[in-house]
Amino acid sequence: MSNVFAEEPRPSQEEWGAAPPQDAGPFGLHLDAALAADAKERLASVEELLLESVHGEDPLLTEASKHLVVAGGKRFRPMLVLLASHFGDPAAAGVVPAAVVVELTHLGTLYHDDVMDEATVRRGRESANARWTNTVAILTGDYLFARASDLLADLGPDAVRIQARAFARLVRGQIQETVGPAEGGDDLKHYLRVLADKTGSLIAVSGQFGALLSGAPASVVETVTSACEKIGIAFQLSDDILDIDSEAEQSGKTPGTDLREGIRTLPMHHVLAGVGSGPDDARLRELLAQDLSDDTLHAEALALLRAHPAMDHARADLRHWAEDARADLLTLPDIPARSAFTGLCDYVVSRTG
Repeated sequence: MSNVFAEEPRPSQEEWGAAPPQDAGPFGLHLDAALAADAKERLASVEELLLESVHGEDPLLTEASKHLVVAGGKRFRPMLVLLASHFGDPAAAGVVPAAVVVELTHLGTLYHDDVMDEATVRRGRESANARWTNTVAILTGDYLFARASDLLADLGPDAVRIQARAFARLVRGQIQETVGPAEGGDDLKHYLRVLADKTGSLIAVSGQFGALLSGAPASVVETVTSACEKIGIAFQLSDDILDIDSEAEQSGKTPGTDLREGIRTLPMHHVLAGVGSGPDDARLRELLAQDLSDDTLHAEALALLRAHPAMDHARADLRHWAEDARADLLTLPDIPARSAFTGLCDYVVSRTG
């Protein structure tokens, strides 16, 4: 399962402040002038604390820790923390450290993911495990988790508990993905549960931290948390669709990567579950059960999957998650941050159109 939040370059600081009021910025966000200026300023503070947090006494550990920080990334999770903080006091002392906590946690998982996946490239650069060793990569990920915990200690026991539970979900999701569904179980439900734990959990915590540490009312914290988890799931589902349906020039990625690697994503689960029907169902199911590293077989499977009604069902599922998130968000106070969040719901659907 590819990670939509980890692969593309992070928008520049200038992109945040350059848009006129209500222009759509990165991720379809609608940032008015004041919100854009605040985001620009606080993202700079996040970046500064992030670099400070990965600096250590050991030169190798510092170099390895900075490896992915300086490689870029969207800083999607810190952005959600900052946006959610506008439902309370965005200048509250814990907001920027919390944004750094979620990014450190995310980066730590990437080091471990690359070891498990035997990846050689991350964010356009040589992965840490390829540049150094698996051991160095694993220990660097552990170090980033430790640095996140150090920052968390100053945010109070509630924040520590929230992070611990989210981390438990991340690990559980990874284990569930590794072992697969139980015999006789529902493959699609298992897939969505893995996706919620591996991707949705930390996205949810990002919104939760921003609202909670800014002093927003408890009902707002709960709503933002729920909406952010649904947005996280929707983003991953849109990535599933784009992996199949987009051209390399459009997405910047090689089409059918998950298919080639034998990773079953939402459209494939629909095909195998018999959702929708096409004239070549039997052949497509036969191909999905094979090793598709062969270029000819891969091209055939990709073409059949693109034409299959399962793609429309996957798009309907995506719209469902995005609209559920929007329904949550529309119960929140009508402020520019709410427009930014609902813009994400629009963007996640439109990017697959």
